Amino acid sequence: MRRRTPWPLSACLFAALFAARPGAGALPAQQRSATDLADMRQGTPNGSWRSTYTAPAHPPTLIRGATIMTAAGRELTGADILFRDGRIAQIGTGLAAPAGATVIDGTGRFVTPGLIDSHSHVGVSPVPEVPTSFNNNETGMTTPQVWIEHSIWPQGPGFVRVLAGGATTIHLLPGSGDLIEGRGVTVKPVPARTAQEMLLPGAPRSLKMACGENPRGGSDFPTTKMGNVAGYRGAFIEAAAYRDEWDGWFANPAGDPPKRDLGLETLAEVLRGNILVQWHCYTADEMATNLEIAKEFGFHVRSFHHAVEAYKIRDLLAAAGTSASMWSENWGFKMEALDGISENVALVSAAGVRAIVHSDDDMRVQFLNHEAAKSMWAGRRAGLDVGRDEALRWVTANPAWALGIDDRVGTLEVGKNADIVLWSADPLTVYAVADQVWIDGALRWDRTDPEYQRAADFELGLVERGGDR
Repeated sequence: MRRRTPWPLSACLFAALFAARPGAGALPAQQRSATDLADMRQGTPNGSWRSTYTAPAHPPTLIRGATIMTAAGRELTGADILFRDGRIAQIGTGLAAPAGATVIDGTGRFVTPGLIDSHSHVGVSPVPEVPTSFNNNETGMTTPQVWIEHSIWPQGPGFVRVLAGGATTIHLLPGSGDLIEGRGVTVKPVPARTAQEMLLPGAPRSLKMACGENPRGGSDFPTTKMGNVAGYRGAFIEAAAYRDEWDGWFANPAGDPPKRDLGLETLAEVLRGNILVQWHCYTADEMATNLEIAKEFGFHVRSFHHAVEAYKIRDLLAAAGTSASMWSENWGFKMEALDGISENVALVSAAGVRAIVHSDDDMRVQFLNHEAAKSMWAGRRAGLDVGRDEALRWVTANPAWALGIDDRVGTLEVGKNADIVLWSADPLTVYAVADQVWIDGALRWDRTDPEYQRAADFELGLVERGGDR
């Protein structure tokens, strides 16, 4: 039986476990720069835990004569796309190839933005999954002090499968066994030795929260819906006081700062709007309740995840500006999932909500395009006018928004990062596979070239070795 931390979450407990000054040798107040203060606020003092991701050098690339699905309102037939220096340079027809460019014939093929999975545990609860490698779910009523990036196994073979399915960005989240589980991060599925080498630079971290059956599954508090809500409110009351204490010091950083508390530090950043809330929640009533909690404490729910009953409160989600990250048709496996319908995604989208199709699964992430297509056709069969561009946005532009990175990825537009997939056929059919995948303009997967079909370190001796790109 799982042991839980008693409620309320006391500052004394965290102080005993995690309290410390921001770091030995911290700069005197008068020497602290704005960057130093921002790092301290985010819980990354002394430049720690920053992304070290870099894209390899690559020549300009021109794809000619393809169907380009921009996910930005346009679908162009027989068109060209040029990308160089990591960004999309031109989209049109008859584009000239720069000197030294790689030119690819896209006739009969399709180009889309790289797919984005807003909810994944790849490399955290990795395949093969054994008890000693399951690093996804912490125990306790609230554990906002944990960061999923500290559980990432960069050599996990799942990252290669992600690329082969056309996904170029994934958001890794802790599990759902606690009311407040911890921080999530956005990563690129690229070869890496450390989590920092995978982190998308500048992407906001998230807070994974959970409601419903999972966090109240034990015999200790909480065991009811009202217990769940009391747990959230108690934690954020403490966080608000902690934020106010630190913000007072940030306004006049003289002398020693207050003592750090890793859990309250994360929640304070949520209250400041710097960490995005991703909330595991199935039922309509609990999602509506959680919108009230957000209103009480002045933070925004960026997305409800799984959201099996989102269609019942799509007007409330639209009014709150909250997205819904949903499965195409996963339902019925527990009581709170019984009212799932295949039209969920399309109905939510039709109401003006940013609808998202996510995976939460090491297999589904390899076929996000098919998952979007299933939801598109379910909506059409129900009489909804669901366009192809709209369906593509469910796995590109909308998850990019939910992760706070839509200024860089999620659509094919000049100036955006060159995260691009060349498909063998229409990606909204079962016949399509990813022929080539670029991240920041660098080729990372090629279905016909073994040099771009890398094997994970774990697989050495088990599968034929590919390249390391």
